Amino acid sequence: MSSQDSTQRWLFRLREQARDIYRLASGLNEAQLSQRLEAGQWSLKELVCHLARVQQIFVARIEAMLTQDNPEIAVYEPDGDEEFERLVQRPLVETMTSLITERQRLLKRLESLEPADWERPGQHPEFPFFNVRFQVEYMVHHEAHHIYQMYQRRAWLAAPPR
Repeated sequence: MSSQDSTQRWLFRLREQARDIYRLASGLNEAQLSQRLEAGQWSLKELVCHLARVQQIFVARIEAMLTQDNPEIAVYEPDGDEEFERLVQRPLVETMTSLITERQRLLKRLESLEPADWERPGQHPEFPFFNVRFQVEYMVHHEAHHIYQMYQRRAWLAAPPR
């Protein structure tokens, strides 16, 4: 498979996964969304807020790699992230609207990239090889993992939506 084919596959998945996030969080009230089904496990709302926050961070990383020469990329630690805590305090509909709007903006930006832009590097302390393509693929896999968790939570709260 060519790098162009894989790029298109990642963009397709980012688009579809945003729809999955929206679908799995829809039709429940704030109390249901905020309910932790097990101690120490995030609620459905917290999962959406985490994905919205990680999207902000990953977009900033991508932008840094596109506008700077080999920038240093900081490790993200969700524990103690004040912005995540602020997102959790907002009504989920606001966070979802923001996530979808920012996703559309990200997709438009990624679709405009030249092939060489996908190879622009950054220095990440946990990964010896890190570039725009890697960050986008990482985002897809990270998000898919949490969508599965959302699906599990949704199944306990109500039948997953169609």
